[in-house]
Amino acid sequence: MARIVLKFGGTSVGDTDRIKNVARKVKAEVARGNEVAVVVSAMSGATNQLVKWVNEISPLHDPREYDVVVATGEQVTIGLLAMALQQEGVKSRSWVGWQLPIKTDDAYAKARIVEIDTVEMARTMAAGEVPVVPGFQGISPEGRITTLGRGGSDTSAVALAAALKADRCDIYTDVDGVYTTDPRIVEKAQKIDRVTYEEMLEMASLGSKVLQTRSVELAMNHHVRVQVLSSFDEALGSDLPGTLVVDEEEIMAQGLEKSVVSGIAFAKDEAKITVTQVPDRPGVAAAIFGPLAAANINVDMIVQNVSVDGSSTDMTFTVPKPDLARAVQQLERAKEELKFAEVKSDLNVSKVSVIGVGMRSHAGVALKMFETLAAKGINIQVISTSEIKISVLVAAEYTELAVRALHTAYELDAA
Repeated sequence: MARIVLKFGGTSVGDTDRIKNVARKVKAEVARGNEVAVVVSAMSGATNQLVKWVNEISPLHDPREYDVVVATGEQVTIGLLAMALQQEGVKSRSWVGWQLPIKTDDAYAKARIVEIDTVEMARTMAAGEVPVVPGFQGISPEGRITTLGRGGSDTSAVALAAALKADRCDIYTDVDGVYTTDPRIVEKAQKIDRVTYEEMLEMASLGSKVLQTRSVELAMNHHVRVQVLSSFDEALGSDLPGTLVVDEEEIMAQGLEKSVVSGIAFAKDEAKITVTQVPDRPGVAAAIFGPLAAANINVDMIVQNVSVDGSSTDMTFTVPKPDLARAVQQLERAKEELKFAEVKSDLNVSKVSVIGVGMRSHAGVALKMFETLAAKGINIQVISTSEIKISVLVAAEYTELAVRALHTAYELDAA
């Protein structure tokens, strides 16, 4: 017998027929003798509608009241699923965030989970009851409802799995696993059987939309085995039809050698900023990025060019597209103090990345990337690297060409 947390996303519970399908999947896991807890998102489109209503009432709303409104989407789903399970003959009840409780900090609309008290829930599970828990929400130190930010149901599921010391957390979604790249762009993309936490974290942060980044961080920190699979397939998670996200040691222990590159990711949601002719002196980088950090604007790729005479420098970096206007505004305000020439921005860029833990022990990975892009006439604007990934910024119109070329170059195409 295993203890498993099942998470179903918005498309999986998009209408009452799909909720009934979810109930049948949960029933089948219970029939195998497993202890099961379920985490669900709001029905697809429900949260968007709730956010729309909030913004229509008050564009500059109180985030505490925002959380009260948008948390209701999941409350509808947990009640409906608990009923559907009862109709299937499965003993079940719903638990809202404050009933467990799921304790968070007080960063309303983007809260982080601090602790989940699962003592009572574990007792009811041992007695054969299936708890149905809302994703995305918790309770603040003040006793008010909080939400975890969009996509937060993945984080809720992994956190619950960690608190329950579950054997596995199955994330049911509208795709049947993690692929070497987006199969809508590369027809020969392959589903990956097993991927390490580190690789999945890079994929999630670099454009893959399969799992939320925070959920992968949580899984890695607490060693929660996560499986991604489709709610529209007949197979159950216990049949292991999806992609397992696990420790690298687990993969190596099975005698499986990691490929050099596991996948190609891309992101079209970044913008490039160049600050020209900045005086080249100690502290200038801190002076530029300080105002951005104060405005909670994340900076990603950074490159600095020193002028011929060494007196000034051009600094180029990327920010999320939605933050571009605010970033430029912050820099313009500091122009007189920093004494740079101008701020240039470019929305027509994409970040393309190759990812793989095998890169640690293989040389020439970067060279192959650069040669492949050069052969296709694709100019590289910015480069950033980590131990297991190389990212480049290219003109947006070359995104798909770059992804296809790199997927072939690293021998990721399905036979």
